Amino acid sequence: MSHSSSWIAKIQKMLSNQRPMDRWLLISVLSITIIGLIMLASASSVVAYRNYDDGYYYFKRQIVFALIGLIGFWICSRINYKTWQKLAWPALIASLVLLIALFIPGLSRETNSSTSWLLIFGISVQPSELVKLLFIIYLSAWFASHRSAYRHNKGLGQIFPLIAVYIIIAFLILIQPDTGTLVILTGAVFTIFFVSNVEKRYLLAMVATGLIGLALLVSFSSHQRERFNCLLNDDYSPMKYCYQVNQSKIAIGSGGWLGRGIGASRQKYLVLPEVHNDFIFAIIAEEIGFVFSTTIVLLYLLLFYRGLMIAKNSSDPFAKNMAAGVTGWLCAQTIFNIGGITNILPMTGVPLPLISYGGSSIISCLLALGIIANISRNLK
Repeated sequence: MSHSSSWIAKIQKMLSNQRPMDRWLLISVLSITIIGLIMLASASSVVAYRNYDDGYYYFKRQIVFALIGLIGFWICSRINYKTWQKLAWPALIASLVLLIALFIPGLSRETNSSTSWLLIFGISVQPSELVKLLFIIYLSAWFASHRSAYRHNKGLGQIFPLIAVYIIIAFLILIQPDTGTLVILTGAVFTIFFVSNVEKRYLLAMVATGLIGLALLVSFSSHQRERFNCLLNDDYSPMKYCYQVNQSKIAIGSGGWLGRGIGASRQKYLVLPEVHNDFIFAIIAEEIGFVFSTTIVLLYLLLFYRGLMIAKNSSDPFAKNMAAGVTGWLCAQTIFNIGGITNILPMTGVPLPLISYGGSSIISCLLALGIIANISRNLK
């Protein structure tokens, strides 16, 4: 009894010594997550009933995923962020193992012509979602530990090992193929390079290389080329290649200013595919309209603003890199998701953070945000 009491006392002491986390970060995370659950219950009801004879199948699973993620968020907000810096190499190794495992027969599962899922004890896991966080940890730690050497010698040789590792990770993601994840990861990598004061000529070289790579990808990949054609020409293939984005625009437009009402979407009746995943924001806009869906966008902007402010106010290089990298990842993913369904950007097939259905996505996002929350606790 005394032994258990001592453990309780230690836990209480640990919690009492914790500073409060950034309140606006917490408010935005909880608000987006709760709104996401409410809207998923509506958006997924028809497809869930068709697939599983249960209109709340996806909603009930997402509640479990969200609870796991929120527990992970709370735990990560209590663990000193410097712990993750010590785990940089294991994080990199885990990233490589997870991505390589996708090409081991019997372990992976193909969905929509992409080998992006692992089957672990009958549970589908998307490694690329976790790899985003793991690689950001490694990259943030590398720049923090090499800060002195890089400051005195900013030659390409100093960052070449990072570029080599990134190329390997990028190649493993590209051959799945999962171009959307690669674009998002590249955005996070660029953000960390930027806040680490990598010379502008190297940053410009990264941008130029990325644009050339994108041009080559579009040239050699008919799938990606069709997505660009949908972006450039409204009348191109409305019933085949551009069907999803056209139906998405119809959903958004029919929502008007205030929406049809929660549960009143018409496009979710098996007209618009993937309403619970990549295209959920189209159903949100249809049901709650421009005014209230804009409120969700503002919550995202609040989240990104607080993440950047935490990065800016961090004196520890690892904390600064980590907060900026995670914010860059989530910001890029939100932009490409909403930009894709509105046909402002080409479709990338990435989930909307904290809202789209999927355990790998929401858990990874909440774990990453938990680390930022802990960084906010340690600001001086």
